[in-house]
Amino acid sequence: MEKTNIAIVGLGTVGTGVAKLLLDHGDRTSRHAGRTLWLKKAVVRDLDKPRDVDLPDGVATDSLDDVINDPEISVVAQLIGGLEPARSIMLRLLESGKDIVTANKALLAEHGPELFTRARELGRSIAFEASVAGGIPIIANVSQCLSANQIRSLEGILNGTSNFIVTQMDEKGAPYDVVVRKAQELGYAEADPTMDVDGTDAAQKLAILAHLAFGATVDWSDIPRMGIDGLDPDDLRYSRQLGYRIKLLALANLADDGLELSVAPTLVRIGTPLAEVRDAFNAIRVVGDAVGPVFYHGLGAGQMPTASAVVADLIDTAVGRTRLTFQTLEYFSIDNPPRAKLRDADTLVGRNYLRLSVSNHPGTLASITSVLAKHKISIASVMQHESENGSTHLDPVPLVIMTHEATEGAARAATQEIEALDSITGPVVRLRVKD
Repeated sequence: MEKTNIAIVGLGTVGTGVAKLLLDHGDRTSRHAGRTLWLKKAVVRDLDKPRDVDLPDGVATDSLDDVINDPEISVVAQLIGGLEPARSIMLRLLESGKDIVTANKALLAEHGPELFTRARELGRSIAFEASVAGGIPIIANVSQCLSANQIRSLEGILNGTSNFIVTQMDEKGAPYDVVVRKAQELGYAEADPTMDVDGTDAAQKLAILAHLAFGATVDWSDIPRMGIDGLDPDDLRYSRQLGYRIKLLALANLADDGLELSVAPTLVRIGTPLAEVRDAFNAIRVVGDAVGPVFYHGLGAGQMPTASAVVADLIDTAVGRTRLTFQTLEYFSIDNPPRAKLRDADTLVGRNYLRLSVSNHPGTLASITSVLAKHKISIASVMQHESENGSTHLDPVPLVIMTHEATEGAARAATQEIEALDSITGPVVRLRVKD
């Protein structure tokens, strides 16, 4: 059987999973590829570091040149994170005649046009299914399987680590710091989980999906984002009492006046598909003008789900399918890329959840409702519990308000005005609501 020599650069969590699939299930990959995918080299930083994979003699190396200078290696899984040296390594690999498979969403979100343009100039390809949503084949579905459609909207849970953390906090009452450590132990979170929990990772993935779905270039840093690192357990509890769960939701809507893009903790009604996505799972709801709504659900974090997507890309690249689609679809062109026109955030309409700490005396609620009325925001429901633990009527108590639809500008202005009231203690928590 014909053989395609493969190299892996970066043998971390995902790289180890890819090596396992190539070494332990060669019969499976050969059946799908019509050829043997032969792992010839794995580039690591420290040759003496223990690893959870038994590599054949001579496979591990600490020299990238062993891959660069080997003309028999035609496909490389470049699986190191961050921007540098990942960018420089990818350019060197492309210039040495290698096709690339990557899971590095940050690199694509930041340097996609440069890297993809260079790959086309050199007649090479870059496959990146594993960069978004782990094992869910969302890249292929949005860019190819749904190509007869104009995508109207994308909404989903794109970060399995944050979803795992929120699920554990919500269902088990576990403290945030404890759950983050557990996510790290399970291989869901990096040693530094900042990009997962502050919304950056989800925003980078959303920028990639928005580019594929709408054909416009989006700077991920322009996407309004808020993470789960400041999420209060009280809001998880109150949301559940109101019939909702909080999810870190990424949203993209196409309208006549531009794109609406955002990443933020959002109240999602219990019983709807997105609300039932638990632990490290991801889910994306796509609406096309021809197909209507389509829902994708699967593991979005962890070693083997992401490795599954990488190996699928290795197979497609080895048999030539990636090169055909890569040259035809022209992802991330550096030549005059159309910049996405983002909608004015102040004009966006939606419902809001407000949690306030209020002085428990007559007139407090009236002053709050007066501010909301001034900004033309109507109230859908109010929830206030009695003081507990022997508190007096003068001690602050939580007040939760659900609004009807209002513009983002009005909601923000009203929130700032309410925070300035003498009866309000501390900042007002405001989260968006999706029914």
